[in-house]
Amino acid sequence: MTGTTGGATGRAAGRVVIAGASLGGLRAAEQLRAAGWTGAVTVIGDEPHMPYNRPPLSKEVLAGSAPFESLAFTPRASAADVQWRLGTSVTAARPAERVVELDDGTTLPFDALVVATGMRPRRLRCPGPLAGRHTVRTLADAQALRDELTLPGARVVVIGAGFIGCEVAATAVELGVEHVTVVDPLRLPMVGPLGELLGRALLRRHEERGVRFALGASVVRFEGADRVTGVVLGDGTVLPADVVVESVGSVANTEWLDGHGLDLSDGVLTDEFLRVGGLPYVVAVGDVARFPNARYDGVPRRVEHWSIPTDTAKHAAKTLVAHLSGAGGELKPFAPLPTFWSDQHDFRLQSFGAPALGRDDVRVLDGDPSGDVLAGYHHGGRLVGVVALGGPSTVAKTARYRADLLGQPALTA
Repeated sequence: MTGTTGGATGRAAGRVVIAGASLGGLRAAEQLRAAGWTGAVTVIGDEPHMPYNRPPLSKEVLAGSAPFESLAFTPRASAADVQWRLGTSVTAARPAERVVELDDGTTLPFDALVVATGMRPRRLRCPGPLAGRHTVRTLADAQALRDELTLPGARVVVIGAGFIGCEVAATAVELGVEHVTVVDPLRLPMVGPLGELLGRALLRRHEERGVRFALGASVVRFEGADRVTGVVLGDGTVLPADVVVESVGSVANTEWLDGHGLDLSDGVLTDEFLRVGGLPYVVAVGDVARFPNARYDGVPRRVEHWSIPTDTAKHAAKTLVAHLSGAGGELKPFAPLPTFWSDQHDFRLQSFGAPALGRDDVRVLDGDPSGDVLAGYHHGGRLVGVVALGGPSTVAKTARYRADLLGQPALTA
């Protein structure tokens, strides 16, 4: 399927506003220049920092082995003239008027808008004190959590056995924390994206390294007066806790787009060219974008993997520049190959493709689940993803399947 650019303005210059100054915002600015946009680019972000690498926050930064300077991205030389307005939030947009409103009371006109506002951590709505409860999304979050993890005798409860939760639990053990418990309502860690085979293997690896689990359990309240002293589970069990890490999912930062008829039910819905609401001058990038992947079944989904900001930015920039320049021709539907990795303890999870689509049909491709293993995920008998769990030699084997996954025709819905 292809799509025409449609509605071209014929203007060769103007302003593109990028709402969001994380990796997606940076890559969007760079890719606009790479696609030939010579007009003004303004990036607006609420953190005071230039864009930085977030995956190390739950690992190296928490462990104290990575200073902030090592996380900061260096913009490409082609984007040196991009204007950065940091420590500032976009509070509202008026797409029809092509204006955004900022938290300092000013407005900023645009010819095109890039939605790159990302996610924020979801918080539990349980009674109890707030002090001692943490999330991990920003540099400040990781620094505050590290200060408490390193206190002598700290008892840590991690709520949520997904990527962040498992990484934080592993890092806490490596820091010497003796009491680390992970709570999750599901029966296995990371069972949603990985399925039971690797979920069981992951559980065993964590338990062997000292992490405790309370699975199939829900949190109903937090004990303590001024700060948390315990986590109360649905069955009445009380887990003593000095430090609580809430890793229970994310919420899309889309409130500033309310009131314009856009589908914001789970992030920002886009078409197959990353355009928002049928507007050729508004696109979305990064994990806030809910897009159909032409490589698979065409169902719009958000993807919270590290590769997605770069992949979406490259495609969205071409979409915008084609419209703004009035260039003719056709656009290709967005069809990325999702990639993720997760370092936990002394092993790594490495994935190519969409394993969640095939978690009901998982087959061992190499190795053994009791040790290092490479698993294939199948949908309708077809390989749609591969995941390695183990050391460097096993992880390296995923690369041989990447070309196979890239060369496959699209799935039918």
